[in-house]
Amino acid sequence: MKKYVKNVALALLCLALCPISAQAGHKKTATAAPSAGGSVSLSARAAVLYAPQTGEFLLAKNADECLPMASTTKIVTALVVLEHLPPDRVVTVPAEACGVEGSSLYLQAGEQLTVRQLLEGLMLRSANDAAEVLALETAGSIAGFAELMNQTAARLGADHTHFENPHGLDGKEHYTTARDLARLSAAAMQNDMFREIVGLRAVKMPAPEGGTRVVTNHNKLLHLYDGACGIKTGFTKKCGRCLVGAAERDGVELISVTLSAPDDWNDHKRLFDLGFSLLENRQLAQKDEAVSEVEVLGGDGLPVRLLCGEDVYRVLRRTEKVRVECDVKYPLIAPVQAGETVGEIRFYAGGEQIAAAPLLCERTINVRKR
Repeated sequence: MKKYVKNVALALLCLALCPISAQAGHKKTATAAPSAGGSVSLSARAAVLYAPQTGEFLLAKNADECLPMASTTKIVTALVVLEHLPPDRVVTVPAEACGVEGSSLYLQAGEQLTVRQLLEGLMLRSANDAAEVLALETAGSIAGFAELMNQTAARLGADHTHFENPHGLDGKEHYTTARDLARLSAAAMQNDMFREIVGLRAVKMPAPEGGTRVVTNHNKLLHLYDGACGIKTGFTKKCGRCLVGAAERDGVELISVTLSAPDDWNDHKRLFDLGFSLLENRQLAQKDEAVSEVEVLGGDGLPVRLLCGEDVYRVLRRTEKVRVECDVKYPLIAPVQAGETVGEIRFYAGGEQIAAAPLLCERTINVRKR
């Protein structure tokens, strides 16, 4: 938008992309739409690539198949805990939470850690004992906490998800879908503390008999992919390798999910590469950019330029067309002050309004003297 126009600004170009899909069943390859420029080979039984800023699933392979999800469960565990407990609360480890099978902080009955430290152990080391401590502290029982998890899932639109426990060990009624898990993960990443914790590569915390525990993050994406910022690994023999990833580049955020994926690290790198090739964080307008001009009745007879009142950015498909309209209060009658809001600039894509900003008068227009 570098030319001045009256009441209607320029149309910009962006990408018209259809979501990528694969047929149901256990197949190896998810085929991209023609505009994606090829196909993405995945080892995962089920996978999605989700763009939370637009709400689009850019790739979906068996996305709605109910499957076990192992320790990616802990994404919702952490979200529920953060909604119910202050992070600086000191928690005393109960005996019934000690000795849980699988990944562990090797907590001892009676030792004390903060909620934040337990969450770090939960999300970095995937500690099942930390999961049970947090569940008991939050709800008083594992069953009660699982009910809170199910309520959270329902509230966030995960209609094909059910939890039996806070850690993800196998259960007959413990399952999700790749699509649901992406939505739940995107919601969790909106929590600042959650986002900070899952992006940590290592932390230190007190050990039960003095000294320090060093807890490293199992999520190798933080080392393997430029822009990776979380979030959770998972594995059991029944589930196979499960992974939820998040990455951000130049203002574009992506969530990737794979369930039962023998080659999950490479799956996620391919998914992220695809997503960043399709989307961009585009500047639609610049603050103080002149986007229109109008006449002011009773003024000096000269047109006045209208300025966009703020920077406007939106994540869009790279070649998608954006339509821009300027809606000006009419008629404009002097006096009008410099910086006064006299209308609105609106941006449309796919038939829907995607953004808006105020239109400001560039200069003061006084009443013309007779």
